[in-house]
Amino acid sequence: MARLAQTHGLTDVQQEILSTVRDFVDKEIIPVATELEHRDEYPQQIVDGLKELGVFGLMIPEEYGGLGESLLTYALCVEEIARGWMSVSGIINTHFIVAYMLKQHGTQEQKEYFLPRMAAGEVRGAFSMSEPGLGSDVSAITSKAVKDGDEYVLNGQKMWLTNGGTSTLVAVLVRSDEGHPEGTAPHKSMTTFLVEKEPGFGEVRPGLTIPGKIDKMGYKGVDTTELIMDGLRIPANRVLGGVTGRGFYQMMDGVEVGRVNVAARGCGVAQRAFELGVQYAQQRHTFGKPIAQHQAIQFKLAEMATKVEAAHAMMVNAARKKDSGERNDLEAGMAKYLASEYCKEVVEDAFRIHGGYGFSKEYEIERLYREAPMLLIGEGTAEIQKMIIGRRLLEEYRFQG
Repeated sequence: MARLAQTHGLTDVQQEILSTVRDFVDKEIIPVATELEHRDEYPQQIVDGLKELGVFGLMIPEEYGGLGESLLTYALCVEEIARGWMSVSGIINTHFIVAYMLKQHGTQEQKEYFLPRMAAGEVRGAFSMSEPGLGSDVSAITSKAVKDGDEYVLNGQKMWLTNGGTSTLVAVLVRSDEGHPEGTAPHKSMTTFLVEKEPGFGEVRPGLTIPGKIDKMGYKGVDTTELIMDGLRIPANRVLGGVTGRGFYQMMDGVEVGRVNVAARGCGVAQRAFELGVQYAQQRHTFGKPIAQHQAIQFKLAEMATKVEAAHAMMVNAARKKDSGERNDLEAGMAKYLASEYCKEVVEDAFRIHGGYGFSKEYEIERLYREAPMLLIGEGTAEIQKMIIGRRLLEEYRFQG
């Protein structure tokens, strides 16, 4: 059992779930991850195995066929999965955010229709906020929904859709001016639509096209796509929660738990990088002894381990805060920011420990080195996290002059 990143106060059920996931990662993911990643191949067998374990229904309430577990349990499972291969955690994360949004904000009919099939992994979720020209500025969304009888007609182009091809349900955030007079704040005139589609690429339903996979530096295996809506007709009962104008708040609630997930991914990748570095340092000899016995390397290992431990503690704290029903945007922002920055640094130190071999595609650390940067920009860049943290701190520590 590893000494680092232990979580105290877990129930027997939580420990059993984590042990099962860790075992699956060690046996089914780590041995094949690098080969699949180099081929940019979707890990179908791994996904099927996670379906059988019930991971897709981890936080979906028991009444809808899920396990009804906490955000903490989910985040710890993500940490384990990302330790094996970060792309797999991405496949689960978008599904989980859509399920969470449905659980928190969906109508009774929407919950009963989608959640049991999502828990079984039959319906697979993706969510879509970003567009080609806006990055983190969600208020600048230009995709629109216009009411037409009992339906809405959606037009626009979305970007950076994780699971865009393999998903069968996409939560799409668009502007909807219906019922919102001119001059309404942008975030109050947005709506989330639940868009069902066929898996695959090309025109996946009338008016909806998924052009194909975006070729990326890392984070391969999982499909990242655009989404183009051209006269896409969606019935009114597929407005999340049944009321327009609430989309921004619904998405931000989903992203808040998503940020805990990204922090957990950073923790998992950093742990794996530390494991690889500390193993290699004991096997590689220079000047007549293992490089682990050189003080320069020991200092690196000490810094790496401390960062792994600190990031894990902040991630666990953010998850527990959300589970307790308290506002956690400050803690989630801090955890995401710290874990992603520390992950990049730990991976780079492990890469340096490997020397020239770190540059070789034969060694796992090469894959981690290309994966870590995604965490610096996914679910809001480091700079966006610092803006959120700064604003929240000024709220908490308002000067009473």
